[in-house]
Amino acid sequence: MIPRYSRPEMAALWTPESRFRIWFEIEAHALDAMAELGIVPKEAAETVWSADRNSPPFDIDRIDAIEAETKHDVIAFLTHVAERTGPEARFLHQGMTSSDVLDTCLAVQLARAADLLIADLDGLLAVLRRRAYEHKQTPTIGRSHGIHAEPVTFGLKLATYHAEFARNRARLVAAREEVATAAISGAVGTFANIDPRVEAHVAAKMGLAIEPISTQIIPRDRHAMFFATLGVVAASVERLATEIRHLQRTEVLEAEEYFSPGQKGSSAMPHKRNPVLSENLTGLARMVRAYVTPALENVALWHERDISHSSVERYVGPDATITLDFALARLTGLMDKLLVYPERMQANLDRMGGLVHSQRVLLALTQAGASREDSYRLVQRSAMKVWESDGRLSLLDLLKADPEVTALVPPDQLEESFDLAYHLRHVDTIFARVFGGEG
Repeated sequence: MIPRYSRPEMAALWTPESRFRIWFEIEAHALDAMAELGIVPKEAAETVWSADRNSPPFDIDRIDAIEAETKHDVIAFLTHVAERTGPEARFLHQGMTSSDVLDTCLAVQLARAADLLIADLDGLLAVLRRRAYEHKQTPTIGRSHGIHAEPVTFGLKLATYHAEFARNRARLVAAREEVATAAISGAVGTFANIDPRVEAHVAAKMGLAIEPISTQIIPRDRHAMFFATLGVVAASVERLATEIRHLQRTEVLEAEEYFSPGQKGSSAMPHKRNPVLSENLTGLARMVRAYVTPALENVALWHERDISHSSVERYVGPDATITLDFALARLTGLMDKLLVYPERMQANLDRMGGLVHSQRVLLALTQAGASREDSYRLVQRSAMKVWESDGRLSLLDLLKADPEVTALVPPDQLEESFDLAYHLRHVDTIFARVFGGEG
């Protein structure tokens, strides 16, 4: 992942230093368990931990040099540990296979990454809640197919996103639980050369559950679900980013990204204020979703194991988590500073001559005895005139002048059908559903 879209804490999870530290802890905790079971001398475990405490950090260049010769990353690491430790290092990795280290390490990294992403979602949810309540009663036009439909409030718009990201948080918590399993079961997963109690000890020390049955590797359906969940979160990021992009269009301009002092929107046109953060989020979301398919394809491996998944996970593990972490932080900042223009919302709401109230007139006519088909015809007849006038005509005025309409619904009752507050009378109920309490 390029530094431009990386945040330090998440990126640090995927550094070689972090990976080798986790590898060491897995190996050393396994050695502790074997020592307690009397499989290896206790002094060996004590020496390995002591040598680590008294040694400089792992020499990444040295490990890379060994791997260049051995063509095996875990062997290269163990060789370097032996160089730091001495003869007692021979007891490390007894009965284990490389997948025990690699898969358990990946589970640790993904669980820790999930913790950061869950914290990101908590931050975003807090901002969405605050902004939703801020604009709970700010009327704006609801749109279907991009066309004016009926009134909503801007707070309701934001509440829909809060509900969606709350669901995403629950999905991510579940995905974290599913992916956080340890496997220390040896070649082909039979525990032939390692006691299952070693696996249990390592799992507890690393904060993982025990993989019930591994085939030398942890089954990749767990990982597929994890990355699929990241893809769903990214899709929600794009949905909100797309909404902001639409609302910032010049013809709409109901909300826009904060434009900081000294910021420039275009190298050619000094007037430009572009939704660059939202556009960037759209692109980042595409990248996160792009990793879902290879994660799904990793599920079907040959027999008890192959390594066709390995190269994929070296990409998607860091890239998907780092990208989504950055995107969630960027979206939180965008929504925190979002500029909202209630006056423009009201102007747009009023722009089409009252067409947004057409359904209420339709219902009034049906309740007065007209068939639904006749009611629709009568309202649409005037509505199309307003539409074609680009809102210069008034739907209410045209309906009042239509004797077929007023014969059924008198003018004063027609006026009641154009009451904006009618559309917003259940806002409290919806807020209570989303946020709890009294709304």
